[in-house]
Amino acid sequence: MIFWKLLYTFCKIGIFNFGGGYAMLALIQNEVVEKNGWMTSAEFTDIVATSQITPGPIGINVATYAGYTAVINAGYDPAFAVFGAFLSSFSVILLPFIAMLVVGRYLMRHKDNPIVQTVLSYLKLAVVGLIAAAALLLVNPETFGTFAESPLQLFLSIALFAAAFFASLKWKTSPILLIVLAGVVGFVVYYL
Repeated sequence: MIFWKLLYTFCKIGIFNFGGGYAMLALIQNEVVEKNGWMTSAEFTDIVATSQITPGPIGINVATYAGYTAVINAGYDPAFAVFGAFLSSFSVILLPFIAMLVVGRYLMRHKDNPIVQTVLSYLKLAVVGLIAAAALLLVNPETFGTFAESPLQLFLSIALFAAAFFASLKWKTSPILLIVLAGVVGFVVYYL
């Protein structure tokens, strides 16, 4: 039954994730697209995009939408899909919450211990890798396009990425302004 698999999968993702929501994206994508085949890569890319524009932590938002989509794609009624969304969201935070209650007291007492500092420094390196993996998984034909099928989309995606990167790096442009400007450019190019 898909609900047990959702519970197990998102508990596993929650307990083995370090570094927050963006680091979690690669783990979720691997589980829901590659291992279980609950959705396509294009559907997952849409879920990530939707999760970024909705309020709340991205990891929990992605888990919510992924649980809903997995249950819908399995052929269940939308009411069951709402339960799947709740179950995925709950599962992804359950074990980390319990772990923080247990481990948090120890870490606060021993935060200056050299062994604890060494472990945390290695975890920081793993987090950088997970966030890089999440960024790379979003560079796919559904998001950027290809030379063969949609050269305009590929060119526009690269140009918008470069413009946003340099605007935020050089002029410290607000991310909200960058999102709005990219949306306006996309609207003008694709709908007018």
